[in-house]
Amino acid sequence: MSCQKAALELNIGSQLGPKSPERTEGVTAFEDYGTGLLENQLSVGDFVKIQKAFESPEPRKIICMSREDFTQKMTEIVGWGTKEEYGELFDKVDVAQDGFINWDKLTSFILLELYERDERAKATVVPQWKDLEFLPVKHKDTIQKVIFLKNSSHYLTISKEGLLAIWGEHLKLQETFPITSDATKLKHLWVTSLVSLENVNKIAVAFTSKEICFYDLLSKEEFACQYKLQGLKGTPICMDYWYDPLDANESILSFGDITGKVQAIAFTAALISLFERPASACEDGEATMTINWAELLSGCHKCCHILEHKLHQGDWVRQVTYNASLDAIISSTTSNTNSVVLAWREKSKKHLNMTSFNIAQGIHAFDYHSRLNLIATAGINNKVCLWNPYVVSKPVGVLWGHSASVIAVQFFVERKQLFSFSKDKVLRLWDIQHQLSIQRIACSFPKSQDFRCLFHFDEAHGRLFISFNNQLALLAMKSEASKRVKSHEKAVTCVLYNSILKQPSQCEDDTNEDPYDN
Repeated sequence: MSCQKAALELNIGSQLGPKSPERTEGVTAFEDYGTGLLENQLSVGDFVKIQKAFESPEPRKIICMSREDFTQKMTEIVGWGTKEEYGELFDKVDVAQDGFINWDKLTSFILLELYERDERAKATVVPQWKDLEFLPVKHKDTIQKVIFLKNSSHYLTISKEGLLAIWGEHLKLQETFPITSDATKLKHLWVTSLVSLENVNKIAVAFTSKEICFYDLLSKEEFACQYKLQGLKGTPICMDYWYDPLDANESILSFGDITGKVQAIAFTAALISLFERPASACEDGEATMTINWAELLSGCHKCCHILEHKLHQGDWVRQVTYNASLDAIISSTTSNTNSVVLAWREKSKKHLNMTSFNIAQGIHAFDYHSRLNLIATAGINNKVCLWNPYVVSKPVGVLWGHSASVIAVQFFVERKQLFSFSKDKVLRLWDIQHQLSIQRIACSFPKSQDFRCLFHFDEAHGRLFISFNNQLALLAMKSEASKRVKSHEKAVTCVLYNSILKQPSQCEDDTNEDPYDN
């Protein structure tokens, strides 16, 4: 970026956030307190004068200025501003305190200022939303999970009664399938969770029959069950799956159950096989292979091993996830003791070292932002807390604003913002840096005291899914208008380089013009 362009952008300034949509309330705007600084008031012409002051008549010679020289020359050359202001600018540029600056140091500082301003602007941009839309679902019972399959650009939803729905990329319902189990004779067989194993093109479904079934998405049969993991001691009610993008053989399926136990299967050869097929097994590749949990604990399957802990001590594990940047399994309960547990993997990768957070009244859910190194918790006490995973004594921030129990939180990773959703059906968006609410939306769900809500934000597509029992609502972000500078009003059809003038020439599409207009 040239100095002139940098100066122009600084001089113009930018509004940190567009006006909030009419249907949102309580949006807090932030002021750019840096507009009064000298560097933000310099014009393009001022920067041209400053650049000339640093130019040497001798080629390749770099001119450096001391603080005294810089303040004296700038007041004379630029023609406005005090020596104190230019002295402050000098001190900002001379971070290493060398006692001198040159043109490169000055322009590097200006470009860094622009980058930081852009980051601040992104952090406080308030999304514009389309109207809340209820999708035409066929689920008869509570929706347990919403996932997006990157490989096929499809969404999957699954409900408690075991109905799996497939949605196209544009959210048109395509097909529904009943996911069944051998334990169908049980009167109350429910699906509790669903995860996608994208590196091996499978999905895993957990049941109240204390089993997890793995379905092959590439099978000739529709969602054929390839593996059936049975013999679990407690009913798994939440699951998570991670795989290493650099080595897809390495993956971890973690799950928590109603006894308070957190367990994980660490696969080491996932692309070859999740579990070892016994020699006596049927050669039919489509046949379901049954694995007993005791087999995995005994180490019979060399392609995977088990990690587990019981620190939640009898409380239902409400959420579990493995995070690679921490190399830890994070889990939570609604209890006020060991509300959040971080089970860190030791060097051997086969043992866990636990730390925990005790949160008053417990939490409903959590999310982790690896770049900010923050865990956000959805408190039953109406508070959203931000935690450093290495500091368990107290949160580094508390977000106040909800008037009911917070039941879901999720980071808007790219913008460094946070969504939170409360039991009174109010959605809030928070600016993490300032720890302030920048958007509030009251969702128009039916009035009911007894409901289960699911919250899922698909950041890549700007889609926010909120379920209310068996209903599924979509809140989609409006596409933001581009602020890029365009050289032509219409499409560019060709570009030629003029060797004499040493510059490119472009031609734009004028097909809409009247051909007889001279």
